[in-house]
Amino acid sequence: MKFFIATDHAGIAIKPDVIAMLRNKGHEIIDLGPFNTDRVDYPDYAHALCLEVLKDTLAHGILICGSGIGMSLSANKHIGIRAALCHDAYTAEMARAHNDANVLCFGQRIVGLGVIESMLNAWCNTSFEGGRHALRVQKIEI
Repeated sequence: MKFFIATDHAGIAIKPDVIAMLRNKGHEIIDLGPFNTDRVDYPDYAHALCLEVLKDTLAHGILICGSGIGMSLSANKHIGIRAALCHDAYTAEMARAHNDANVLCFGQRIVGLGVIESMLNAWCNTSFEGGRHALRVQKIEI
């Protein structure tokens, strides 16, 4: 699976760990920044990531900020992006299975590395169920 990843200054500290977790599972990672701890505006990084995910419909995105809220709000402005703010493996699994989410958002200040790893496992091992959920997903993009 191919992942684009981006953070803001409040999410950058765990980005190397997240990249390592995904690479260790054989996934391709494209890091869209930032690459230092200088203050940045999270919408800039969310929008850049969403444009890449929309170009490569087989790819997924990961957005990390302090709480995950700002990134998810920004990402969901893009038609075709279904960004899910997740806090545990169950929410990550349901976001994929029922909502066909293509961007995973979480907060560095909210979840620890163990929870992040369990979310990534759930995300990567869960497929969209389709069926009755497909109609609901279509209704999101009005």
